[in-house]
Amino acid sequence: MERYEQVLVKSFKHDGHLHRMWLKNWIVPQSKRHPLHTGEDMRILINSQTPIQEADGKQWLSKVPAVTFFIPQQWFNVVALIEEHGVRYYCNVASPYYECAGVYTYIDYDLDVIRHANGHVAVVDRDEYDHNRLVYRYSELVERKVSIGLEAVMERIRAGRAPFQDEAVCWYFEQWRLWMSAAELSEQELD
Repeated sequence: MERYEQVLVKSFKHDGHLHRMWLKNWIVPQSKRHPLHTGEDMRILINSQTPIQEADGKQWLSKVPAVTFFIPQQWFNVVALIEEHGVRYYCNVASPYYECAGVYTYIDYDLDVIRHANGHVAVVDRDEYDHNRLVYRYSELVERKVSIGLEAVMERIRAGRAPFQDEAVCWYFEQWRLWMSAAELSEQELD
């Protein structure tokens, strides 16, 4: 694949019910990977003002551009939000992603890590995780995997390892934005 292709992202809860969907995302082709990310197999998605649909059907538009990183076999994913004051990383502790026919899915385990643009790191939604682990009766294996995922993402943040590199995140967004502009121009010329 040499072009950006549109894909759908769906998150679910442990019992299989839909949590949230990001309706318009573009996957970065292998040939357009930043040099910092060529050594690790990850899926990189970009969106900007994408419609987001909640489980109850309500929709809203994301306010800032985002670059999402799915790393195979990891119990977390990372959404880099490009905000006015810098890049904020929202890390979902979640099952490893699954992809089929342009749809990326994962189970969200509520526990999140936020690395703010100023470098401050916070683990959030621990109360939601504690509540849902009882409601959904998480097995010992799931609780162990969640703990491993939390520690793995914290270690990457501490070490400044991929995908926690602001320059690469902004580069991805700019490359995609230029491609989108060129694609729109081509469409206009065909009309």
